Amino acid sequence: MSIGHPENFPVASLLLPAGLRAPIALIYRFARSADDFADEGELPAAERLARLDAYRAELDRIERGEPSATPLFTALGRMVRERALPVQPLRDLLDAFSQDVVKHRYADFGELLAYCRRSANPVGRLLLQLFGRDAARELHWSDAICSGLQLVNFWQDVALDYAKGRIYLPQDEMRRFGVSERHIAERLCDDAWCALIGFQVERAAAMLESGAPLGHALPGRIGLEIRATVQGGLRILEKLRAARGDMFHNRPVLRWPDWLLVLGRAVRRAPGETSASPDR
Repeated sequence: MSIGHPENFPVASLLLPAGLRAPIALIYRFARSADDFADEGELPAAERLARLDAYRAELDRIERGEPSATPLFTALGRMVRERALPVQPLRDLLDAFSQDVVKHRYADFGELLAYCRRSANPVGRLLLQLFGRDAARELHWSDAICSGLQLVNFWQDVALDYAKGRIYLPQDEMRRFGVSERHIAERLCDDAWCALIGFQVERAAAMLESGAPLGHALPGRIGLEIRATVQGGLRILEKLRAARGDMFHNRPVLRWPDWLLVLGRAVRRAPGETSASPDR
């Protein structure tokens, strides 16, 4: 769903049927390696973009049925053919990573959501294709989960992204809550900052909850994996609430006790139920 943090949202976990683990891990490897190009800050922007363009050229070869000289794209091309996967979602990911190289601020939530549609949603859509599911409502739920998880990553990593020169908080909402870039630079968690992050947390939680029915629409272990992923995102948001938006000194991550809690919620959560109350 989201490639940003494997420690939070495991890819190809043991909950999934064995036959799906290798294809999902391959999609993750493609996305993770391409994302790393965008984040290699010591390289000039032109070089990072060139590396992403080289990945685009490999996707062109896959579409033309031509062989690749790299093991990654040889395996990816085989999977695309055998599983009848579309190539466009992979292109969308590359477009998002290229945007990370050149765009470092977002005017409003609409701009941010447009980024999520290319940086996160393609992964969920590819997974649905692997599951053999493509109903419109399932795609809608998947997009909500993936975008929600991307937002979770953003709010979890405000400080880390700022160190790379990026701020994903919508600029108009920062102004509305009386927050400036100084809050991030100085790690200032005053009432204005807490209110802004609280607003972002609630919106991300609502997005995850709106996509949660997908975990009940999909059967067996696949559905359980989706439910656990949603609950993992919600658990991160609970921790962010409990820290009053201070991800600078209390960056929320999921540890093994959290995963036991998440799995328990995923097993027992009925459609339409909300997550547990935030920690106090």
